[in-house]
Amino acid sequence: MQVDFQHFLSHGGYKDEENDPLSGHLFNLDDVKWRNLRVKLTPTFTSGKMKMMFQTLADCSVGLKDLIDESSTGVDIKDVLSRFGTDVISSVAFGLECNSVKNPDVLFSYFGRRALEIDIWDNIKIFMQVMLPHRLLKAMKHKFTKTDVEKFFMKVIRETVEYREKNNIYRKDFMHLLLQLKNRGTVTDDTSITDESGKPKEIALNMNELAAQAFVFFMAGYETSSSTLSFALYELATNPDIQEKLRDEINSVLANHEGQMTYDAMVEMTYMEKVIHEALRKYPPLPILTRLCTRDYIVPDTTIQIKKGVGVIIPVLGIHRDPEYYPNPEVFDPERFNEENKKLRPAFTWLPFGDGPRICIGMHIINLPLYYLN
Repeated sequence: MQVDFQHFLSHGGYKDEENDPLSGHLFNLDDVKWRNLRVKLTPTFTSGKMKMMFQTLADCSVGLKDLIDESSTGVDIKDVLSRFGTDVISSVAFGLECNSVKNPDVLFSYFGRRALEIDIWDNIKIFMQVMLPHRLLKAMKHKFTKTDVEKFFMKVIRETVEYREKNNIYRKDFMHLLLQLKNRGTVTDDTSITDESGKPKEIALNMNELAAQAFVFFMAGYETSSSTLSFALYELATNPDIQEKLRDEINSVLANHEGQMTYDAMVEMTYMEKVIHEALRKYPPLPILTRLCTRDYIVPDTTIQIKKGVGVIIPVLGIHRDPEYYPNPEVFDPERFNEENKKLRPAFTWLPFGDGPRICIGMHIINLPLYYLN
């Protein structure tokens, strides 16, 4: 993932930007195209940009609080948090107010679930992508994205882009930053989508590339956040001492911020961060990571050779549950992530977002919804 990264540049994912435009996102890209886009997108995920978008995210929590307050018989928390994740990501990524927490039948929720559904035909397509050369799949015009999902998201993204460009709309969200990349070639701190000339200084994103990045941002944040929230709440419910300690921190920090959940208040919640990290340790959203060998590689201190084109699997769940790194791995213990304990572990033993140059670029913003455990 890092030291010998040049041998494993690719995730090995299938993409066909012409016939399956939503597959052409950062996670699937390789080599020079991946490097160029990664450089362009990196400024959109700085701490300053996270702070800029925080209030947009915070506004989505009002509906969640109201729903929980109004519930007298309990709720299906996974379903509620999936809808909350939909509201957060659709707002931050697309600038759209879905309010699916109160209305579970909105289209964004439906197509979010639809995109993640795996039926028999999807399993066949996955098998084909693993077993057949990607050149052959492209010749066959193979598509993994469901047609109705593609049509919905392309339509929503295109209409959003056209409306904002026509009316020069500014909103503190990820879509504004993508529009700057599309129209200006770079991300800036001002509110304008275009520069004074109205022309980009360099080509950064075309319409299909912009749509693909917005789509993967939605998919990456939709299920991962709701799953992690659900597991974290389960562990807090079964560990009342941890729950009480976390509540004390939340109440103490909010008291110093006039009861308001701000970005600065969130940063001060250090025990909250430990709870989230431990939830991601015990229940990583991706149990494995994949890499494709891009040039022949000799495993150090062995005679084993990994040939170019061979896929490699990194067992994240196995590493996270290994007692060598995490004693009593089934026990939920946020203190595993205090500074002293973190120093005792070797690097690359906590991998919910991957690591190295291909670490998840959106890990910080995808993490933000998790702070609404309070």
